[in-house]
Amino acid sequence: MDLERERGITIKSHAIQINYPHKGQHYVLNLIDTPGHVDFSYEVSRALAACEGALLLVDATQGIQAQTISNLYLAIENDLEIIPVINKIDMDGAMVEEVKDQIIELIGCKPEEILLASARTGLGVQEILDAIIERIPSPKGNPDAPLQALIFDSVFNSFRGIIVYYRILNGSIKKGDIVKFVSTDIEYEADEVGVLKLTLDPRQEVKTGDVGYIIT
Repeated sequence: MDLERERGITIKSHAIQINYPHKGQHYVLNLIDTPGHVDFSYEVSRALAACEGALLLVDATQGIQAQTISNLYLAIENDLEIIPVINKIDMDGAMVEEVKDQIIELIGCKPEEILLASARTGLGVQEILDAIIERIPSPKGNPDAPLQALIFDSVFNSFRGIIVYYRILNGSIKKGDIVKFVSTDIEYEADEVGVLKLTLDPRQEVKTGDVGYIIT
């Protein structure tokens, strides 16, 4: 979003699915980038409800902010596995040891559980992906049960209409299926379903545990 670039903050949650090989196994990771700013805590709470774990990103130059703490409590309430990460460790004003102490005091983790990274240079990204696979549990759900999905966001596209983002808890959704939105009790036909890569990636079916989109 232009406004996000202008202000340098995340306003809307963004989801992406990545395929990642790790120790000879092939993993599918669904990542949701949420706003960290306190004004957008509803966005955060919806995304957290769709996840099994959270990366707690703390700026090495600023330390723990007030909204970091409120978002952390939201994640703990949702019973998520927390992976603490200190970002911007390559900056001149980085206070890595002080910020480590703050995180240990806040969540009571061991110093070796805190990952160090720099999003700008890509340092530590490999370790973060490995930690996600090793520490965060895979989604639970019954692929053979009737469809149940949690909607966490929607966007309006002037060409396609409303695109709804969801996480499938049970069952699966196929192109052409009739789906019911529980809050409005209205049924729709799934014109297009798919997963979120760098662009919308249409699929014939989106399965249990996946984060995807639907256009009706």
